[in-house]
Amino acid sequence: MKITPVLLVSEIEKSIPFWVDRLGFEKTVEVPEGDKLGFVILTRNGAELMLQTVASVQKDTPQFAPSSGINQAALFIEVDDFEDVLKRLGNYPVAMSERIAFYGMREIGVFDPSGHVVVFAARIDQ
Repeated sequence: MKITPVLLVSEIEKSIPFWVDRLGFEKTVEVPEGDKLGFVILTRNGAELMLQTVASVQKDTPQFAPSSGINQAALFIEVDDFEDVLKRLGNYPVAMSERIAFYGMREIGVFDPSGHVVVFAARIDQ
């Protein structure tokens, strides 16, 4: 079984610098929608993420389109190299300061350019 999150966004182009340029994902599939992108698949080290515009969902499968605004999703991304995440985030605005959670994870949280919650976490050594 494989689970791939699909984040609904108003505009894919504003998310590309965050996911590709900053976090190192690669755009492996892109589907144009007029003069913009309607859908992309991003991958990095075996992880996969899809971004789709609300307009594309409304056109393709309107029953799944959000009735008001954009559906909110939260991603919990477990990483092997927390220091690499910190380096990639650089001066990007942090919404949840770095912490050690009671369940043994070192975490930091941000909002992506479309407002989705993204928490990066690494297991701490016991």
